[in-house]
Amino acid sequence: MNENELKIKRYCELSIRAFERGYTTYTNFLNADEAALLFASREKLKTGFVLNGGYENAERCVACFCEKGEDFPPIICIKIEPVQQKFADTLSHRDFLGSLMNLGIEREMLGDILIKDNTGYLFCLDKISDYIISELDRIKHTSVKCTICTQIPEFINELPDEEEYIVSSLRVDTVTSAVFKISRNAVSQLVNQGNVFINSRTIYKDAVLLKPNDVVSVRGYGKFIYSRSINETRRHKIIIGIRLYK
Repeated sequence: MNENELKIKRYCELSIRAFERGYTTYTNFLNADEAALLFASREKLKTGFVLNGGYENAERCVACFCEKGEDFPPIICIKIEPVQQKFADTLSHRDFLGSLMNLGIEREMLGDILIKDNTGYLFCLDKISDYIISELDRIKHTSVKCTICTQIPEFINELPDEEEYIVSSLRVDTVTSAVFKISRNAVSQLVNQGNVFINSRTIYKDAVLLKPNDVVSVRGYGKFIYSRSINETRRHKIIIGIRLYK
């Protein structure tokens, strides 16, 4: 049994448990590949499921298998900030993640890490939050302190500003090529390799047409939201609105 088959088996076991015992079961955090695998195997599940990463449009999410309603898992947002900001190193996503992994924490226990003003906001499972708060005190050469956010910071749920792009069609390869400034052939290769996702689902056809509010993720490049078609040029090209996560 290969790795993907083992993951599907685990999803089915959690779904059966939720169905037979009448309570919600959860995975740990899933990456885009694992979420896509879950969607692809949904016909094998006994219950429905929802994805929750602690905030809207999260990349890494916990799958919640439930027979009725939505009972989300306890996901905590931890603020990780330098003790003395003016003396701190410039901290990147890799720096935050590396320090967390050095504590012996498995990646699947951690959700997204968002950074603003040299401060990290980590989404994680409740069962690991106390350990992180007590043990994480340094990133690179910078002393840090960790506190639980009682409310999700406003900037996390804010969508990126809408920018206008001109494209010949709403095909995912055409739009992605324009947004990330790469060739359509390069996008097609990424699609064939399973590296392009729409709303957390892997796509394997580069001719898929985007719909308003579709979230497109491209491994190695980033993520954007196709928000709307705005107008048409005299040469019959389409002016579209894109919200690009930077």
